[in-house]
Amino acid sequence: MKRMRNGVTVLLAGLMAFGMVSCSKGGKSEKIDLNSVSLDTIIKKAKEEGRVDSVGMPDSWADWGDTWAGIKAKYGIDHTDSDMSSAEELSVFESEKTSATKDIGDVGQAFGPIAVEKGLANAYKTSYWNEIPDWAKDADGHWIIAYYGTISMLANKKLVANAPHSFKDILDGNYKVNVGDVSAASQAQFAVLATAVALGGSETNLKPAYDFYKKLAEAGRLDLGDNHLTRIEKGEIAVALLWDYNSLGYRDQIKANNPDSDYEVHIPSEASVQSGYCTILNAYSKRPYAAALAREYILSDEGQTNLAKGYAKPIRKINLPSDLAQKLIPDAEYANAHMVGDINAWKETCKTIGSEWQEEVVAYAKQ
Repeated sequence: MKRMRNGVTVLLAGLMAFGMVSCSKGGKSEKIDLNSVSLDTIIKKAKEEGRVDSVGMPDSWADWGDTWAGIKAKYGIDHTDSDMSSAEELSVFESEKTSATKDIGDVGQAFGPIAVEKGLANAYKTSYWNEIPDWAKDADGHWIIAYYGTISMLANKKLVANAPHSFKDILDGNYKVNVGDVSAASQAQFAVLATAVALGGSETNLKPAYDFYKKLAEAGRLDLGDNHLTRIEKGEIAVALLWDYNSLGYRDQIKANNPDSDYEVHIPSEASVQSGYCTILNAYSKRPYAAALAREYILSDEGQTNLAKGYAKPIRKINLPSDLAQKLIPDAEYANAHMVGDINAWKETCKTIGSEWQEEVVAYAKQ
């Protein structure tokens, strides 16, 4: 999963021309407009570059593993990933600059515009541009949402007799709940937003969520550790708030390793929020064509199917294998789940959510 560390969302400095990528050749800077290059050329040059290195796109998250294997099989391009949160991804792009070791990242929807503002993203629309909804892409292709999810509740039935279907159920329970690293991880921040919306709040009013988690913290019921798959599998977490594709994916992975495991996943009945993750091509990448080809593949039928196999909702409308349906959460549970209403307001809220979480919730925690 995407690693979650302590820290606040970084203020990124430095600007580059939007839509261009800088490559070092003989000490000079050559700028490439990927949107003016043919797909055949991108494929040819990507094969010459020979590899693509990502951040925040590990095999276990939304089935990225099959995508990297597919790119290797189809184009012969090698890959490695460094797992990290959305904020950390942009920080790496900014700190490395022209000494870039990473080519592409996958960040929460609110971080896409930040990457553009700071000149960290290169534009590439892909051949599927017209099939991407306007809300899910930057006008020039600096960021494109590949998939989206809904905040869900993953319960370990070995630790929780009655798996929660709602936030009321959680409040009435006697087990610990894990939200993740609210200071740095997009998933954790959306979990807080989902809680706020379910309890009468909004993108600009997280007080209902802070009050809710403060009660858990004071009762010693808030798990402040990370929510990595390893902790969940070891039985260290009773209930975790995660994107539905992570909850379902972890459930299956744990079941495969331990047939006696028993996990249940539900969408909060009061309400939940949905949001996407977008690919960012590093504006400083030394392998810009491989990064572009990776995005091309991610938005292809094969790439979108891989994301669906990881239980993420593909951004393109494609025909999915029928055998996936029986593994999914019933559609009826999504009745009160909606896309974030005001993404710009939410982006502003995210600038202070880390410090507010520390002051309003963590400060009251009993271990």
